[in-house]
Amino acid sequence: MSTPPPLELVVMARWPAPGRCKSRLAAGIGASRAAAVQRRLIEHTLATARQSRRRLGCRLVLAVQGLGPRACRCWGAELGCDAAVPQGRGGLGVRLQRQLLRALGEGAGRVVLIGSDLPTLASGDLEAAFEGIDAGGLVLGPAGDGGYWLIGLDRSRPALLAGIPWGSGQVLEHTLAAAAGLGLTPTLLPVHHDLDRAADLAPWR
Repeated sequence: MSTPPPLELVVMARWPAPGRCKSRLAAGIGASRAAAVQRRLIEHTLATARQSRRRLGCRLVLAVQGLGPRACRCWGAELGCDAAVPQGRGGLGVRLQRQLLRALGEGAGRVVLIGSDLPTLASGDLEAAFEGIDAGGLVLGPAGDGGYWLIGLDRSRPALLAGIPWGSGQVLEHTLAAAAGLGLTPTLLPVHHDLDRAADLAPWR
């Protein structure tokens, strides 16, 4: 019996330096506090991801924005990742596609990409995502702001990541339309809410 292709979980994260992350949150609570919140969120995301790695045997990769390759690898090791790579240049769609192609090119059979702004993320969400890819080749985690917090694929589908109005409230809507155009019926995970603005902190104080 052949061994199934490996799974890869990619966490997209920005280095939490004051003034270089969480600009909308920083406008309400200050750059230093916003960076501290970002660091806590990343640590929570990676702790949750490590739980899923133990259960699923997936490879855990940190894709970093804001650090060079060497510093990126050091941070990934500190957070317990199997590897850490720079996200590279370009808009979010370009960076997501780059990480998807890298993972597939390195032999992954199913790839899940997640953000690092989710205080309610649980390991069960990530495990359900890999199962959802099996169901139809695409899984999405809707975000409360009209975007998505997770995308999972078993192959490259550039149309899902091109022409999307990133940062708007129509990201999920446009992605679902693109999926329909490709004949895909995505599995949708539960809605989660990003922590992006000062008001979003209220439930966690």
